[in-house]
Amino acid sequence: MKVHGTPTRTIWPVAGADAVEIIDQTALPHSYRVLRLNSLDDVAQAIRSMQVRGAPLIGVSAAYGIALALSRRADDATLLAALQTLAATRPTAVNLHWALARVQACLLPLPAAARAAAAWLEAGRIADEDVDQCRRIGAHGLQRLLSCRRAGHRLEIMTHCNAGWLATVDHGTALAPVYAAFDAGIDSHVWVSETRPRNQGLLTAWELRQHGVPHTVIADNAAGLLLARGTIDAVIVGADRIAANGDVANKVGTCLKALAARAAGVPFFVAAPRSTIDFACATGGDIPIEERAADELRLVHGLDGAGHPGALRQLPADEAVANPAFDVTPASLVSALISERGTCAASREGLLSLYPEERDG
Repeated sequence: MKVHGTPTRTIWPVAGADAVEIIDQTALPHSYRVLRLNSLDDVAQAIRSMQVRGAPLIGVSAAYGIALALSRRADDATLLAALQTLAATRPTAVNLHWALARVQACLLPLPAAARAAAAWLEAGRIADEDVDQCRRIGAHGLQRLLSCRRAGHRLEIMTHCNAGWLATVDHGTALAPVYAAFDAGIDSHVWVSETRPRNQGLLTAWELRQHGVPHTVIADNAAGLLLARGTIDAVIVGADRIAANGDVANKVGTCLKALAARAAGVPFFVAAPRSTIDFACATGGDIPIEERAADELRLVHGLDGAGHPGALRQLPADEAVANPAFDVTPASLVSALISERGTCAASREGLLSLYPEERDG
């Protein structure tokens, strides 16, 4: 995708150095800042603080974190400690654990002297595969969205959180079909929810603006009204984990949109790659839900009248706050799942129709 007209990924290795660079997403949308990560601790902190965020990007970042750790020392103890450090950063996004398991399986059998180079190669493969999978999600999802378009109208899409290229290495998941539509010259428009309290919808608006895609930002609570008016063709979101039965964990507020979409008769789609599907997790009730710091809700971040970044307190420091980062949308509310292999029903049999190799898993 594009930043200031230049094709850009969200994470990339630094040529000639044991380091990676990322887009610091905590600076967006007000400032575009590239941050260099030089160590395992840098990567762990970037994931925890949401300088990198989005399930696929978290997984790729973790793979590079292992490479950085092994560039300094590559014995078994270092590898296992690095895996444990990264696994503890965020509990809900299964892509993190999928990537760590893949890297561990690749590296543990190797002699220590071969591990660092292999780790960098494997992290690069995971990143490139993510780009290709998201591109294919875009192609499959575009056909599904076009089937919902009202005759004679532009394609009107609603989304939640940020499941664009900022949440992946490139293209995105839920926004990949949107970019595919725009690049194909299809008249389309996106309704973007703020997604409080972290306001990831503002990241969606930023990246859509960079690519030139028409969009409108709405307050989260306006979604039900817009859906009820009958002007939205489809809702499409990403996912942080999809259970084996098709239940979907995604940014908190997703379930409310799914309920409103069902009441309005609007299709509700979920787009995600294979690494987001957890066949070992039977239902959404088994998915751990991350509880984040209360100050994310007590404080509001932005720019003051002079254009300086800062925080404004909207609640007293001792106000009791619950801040779950995700919710679970039941499979019964999901019209279809969209992956790099195609679309399917949100059910175990639907998922197995795309991934038959998991049937005996």
